[in-house]
Amino acid sequence: MDLAAIWPPYGLVITAGDLRLSIITDDDAPEFVDLVLDGVHDPDFMPFGVEWTDAPRDDLPANFVRFHWATRAAMTPKDWTLRFAVRRDGELVGTQDVGGKDFMIARTCSTGSWLGRRFHHQHIGTRMRQAVCAFAFDELGATRMTSGAFADNAPSLGVSRRLGYRTNGVDVVVRRGVPTEHRSLLLTADAFVRGADPITVRGAEAVRRFLEIEK
Repeated sequence: MDLAAIWPPYGLVITAGDLRLSIITDDDAPEFVDLVLDGVHDPDFMPFGVEWTDAPRDDLPANFVRFHWATRAAMTPKDWTLRFAVRRDGELVGTQDVGGKDFMIARTCSTGSWLGRRFHHQHIGTRMRQAVCAFAFDELGATRMTSGAFADNAPSLGVSRRLGYRTNGVDVVVRRGVPTEHRSLLLTADAFVRGADPITVRGAEAVRRFLEIEK
């Protein structure tokens, strides 16, 4: 029996052109730590609601694997998150996740992502979110996708706009001690703007069984 038979998400692979999305494994951790330490965003700008990149540099490696392990251990059919390592032509560029709570009732998935700073502004963020949205709509039977970004995070909002998301509410969130506008975003299946890359998925059926999802 291999690891994917024990933990079916490990057999899930999404490809979109030169992008390959596979569930993060412990073997990926050293590469991710190097990517994080090399920088995820401009130090003067915080794109995340949870300010994890502000931790002391020496704490970031262990913090990354703790979060990865906690997400994996907490996964149940009622509340799950699939966290993908995203590679372009084999090189690790960042991570993209998709998750659901009470999915068989709500049919709604949320997404989150980050790219290593040196991979920004190369259209990768758009393509990897298109890939997981296509997976959620086509393979899981989602009807809605949600996301969110601070109002001053133009790149993230641009990705959402290109994919067909619309604003679905505005909140004020404390970011680095300052009240900051945060926009909630909603994408429906009929509004989804697909990319030019053909999307292929391997291992979806086993993941549906594991998460007790019926399309």
